[in-house]
Amino acid sequence: MTHVNRAQRLAGSNQAAAISSSTGGDHAARLRCARTAGYTLIELLIVIALLGISSVLLVPHLVNRNVLNAEAAVRLLIGDLSFAQSDALAHQEIRRVHFYEDGRGWCIVRLANEGEMSQPFNAEEAVYVYDPLGRFNQGGNYITDFTANDRFKGVTITSVQIDGDSRDLHYDPLGGTIKPDGNPGTGGTIVLACGQDQYEITIAPFTGKLTVRKLPTGG
Repeated sequence: MTHVNRAQRLAGSNQAAAISSSTGGDHAARLRCARTAGYTLIELLIVIALLGISSVLLVPHLVNRNVLNAEAAVRLLIGDLSFAQSDALAHQEIRRVHFYEDGRGWCIVRLANEGEMSQPFNAEEAVYVYDPLGRFNQGGNYITDFTANDRFKGVTITSVQIDGDSRDLHYDPLGGTIKPDGNPGTGGTIVLACGQDQYEITIAPFTGKLTVRKLPTGG
């Protein structure tokens, strides 16, 4: 019985050692696999650097910069026209939005009465609406000049036809559009372009409601 017990204990010890050895071997193998499957900091930095270089090289070819500039200018114009309309209503005064002849932008001025609407725009004597954001560094005057901001590089106003062939849009104290003769405005169109990309903003008669559409290339 003693020899049998010793043999059993010895067999059990050998079996436990075998199991322990097998388990330890599996654990070591898993550790080696984990170390092999991971990335070093150097490798991650190299990958990030390559992705950065790729984005710099590829993004300009994937994105049409002219479209982005033109769309930004369209949003700005819509915002400024809406502001002029609401400002006229809020202050119960007439607001004139004048579009510059050279296509570089526009300005918003206040008129004391309807009689001033028949007078041509005069940059030196105009009473500009205050621009609280000072976006184009015009001394507080509400003047939008594309040449003063690289964000709108290449953008120009190619066509302005308001109430026929005027370059001035007037809002009355009720927020509607009005002609220099005091009659309701007949609306019109403004075309913004950057390269081959053009957008047409349509101004509805009297209400001044704005709609935008992209013109076909070369349109």
